[in-house]
Amino acid sequence: MSKVGIIGDKDSILGFLALGIDVFPAYNADEVKKTIHGLAEKDYAIIYITEQASLMAKDSIAKYKDFELPAIIVIPGVEGSMGLGMNELRESAKRAIGADILFSE
Repeated sequence: MSKVGIIGDKDSILGFLALGIDVFPAYNADEVKKTIHGLAEKDYAIIYITEQASLMAKDSIAKYKDFELPAIIVIPGVEGSMGLGMNELRESAKRAIGADILFSE
């Protein structure tokens, strides 16, 4: 069975425990980066990361962008969406398909 984890501030991620997702609170760039690399080494298939946390670890996330696993998925935190997750999805689609199939609002 594949492992799934989530990284971000405690308020944004704690509820994911009810879904059986492993939660990893991280509050600064060093913690976020170490957690991403640690989860990748422990064979986590999916790593969700809040938008705020993803801003602290762009280089670490980019390292895994072209790997099959782990899939790192940016999600909104409790502060609301900053649009980063949709931008990531749009860029992934462009790389895979060669065109922007997700229309702008």
